[in-house]
Amino acid sequence: MRWLETAKAYKQHDPAVRSIFEVILLYPGYHAMFYYRIAHALYRCHLYFLARLVSQIGRFLTQIEIHPGAEIGR
Repeated sequence: MRWLETAKAYKQHDPAVRSIFEVILLYPGYHAMFYYRIAHALYRCHLYFLARLVSQIGRFLTQIEIHPGAEIGR
């Protein structure tokens, strides 16, 4: 489960984080990664329009833009 792995990484690297639950509910960077992962999966399936749509929805909600074709770690 990558979403849990990402939340644990936030908790491990940010001393202000008190719980994984806090990261999942309150961190816009975490939410941006959630939308990116969906958009990236669509992008890899050559569903470019849907990938950009999900990316734009994520940008609107988080004010963080990550291109669906970007390669980000694991």
